[in-house]
Amino acid sequence: MAEAAPIGLSWAPKLPSLPTTSGGKKDSGSSSSSAPESLWKPGSELVDGLFVPPRDPRKANKLARKNVKDTSGKGWFDMPAPTITPELKKDLEILQLRHVMDPKRHFKRAGKSKALPKYFQVGTVIEPASEFFSSRLTKKERKTTLVDELLSDQNLKNYRMRKVREIQESRTPGGNQKWRNKGKKTLKRAKDRRK
Repeated sequence: MAEAAPIGLSWAPKLPSLPTTSGGKKDSGSSSSSAPESLWKPGSELVDGLFVPPRDPRKANKLARKNVKDTSGKGWFDMPAPTITPELKKDLEILQLRHVMDPKRHFKRAGKSKALPKYFQVGTVIEPASEFFSSRLTKKERKTTLVDELLSDQNLKNYRMRKVREIQESRTPGGNQKWRNKGKKTLKRAKDRRK
């Protein structure tokens, strides 16, 4: 008596059926068009959960090129291209605008391109013991992202508020609106216009 295999331990591949051709009869076009579809499965499809590589060498080369990891090359130590999350995107945008954050620091422009870099790495700065009191961030000042740290910085907040106030004052009109000179009438005196 043959024993039945336990569930999940037996496996038999489902192979596509080969096209059958009869010797004397010509089949209609519909059966011949279905034959190549039954033989070839696209690379994204799995046959019973297993990947079957393509037999066509051009498609195999294309698949191999697609599977190669995206790196910056040997000259840059094969730096990978990380997946950009919304938090990482905000940090990169802040780094591009770093010349605006602090009026006393001047940075070299990264370039006129406003596109985010493709290859980069993110790290943590570890201060030496000699900078324990001078330039170390306390636990309270440490945040998860660069944007959160900048928004919580009190000096930067005061600078931003002062700059916004200056811009608002420069753009608001001064004095009474009806006596303001506009357009071509700026050369004439208001007294002459009242006549």
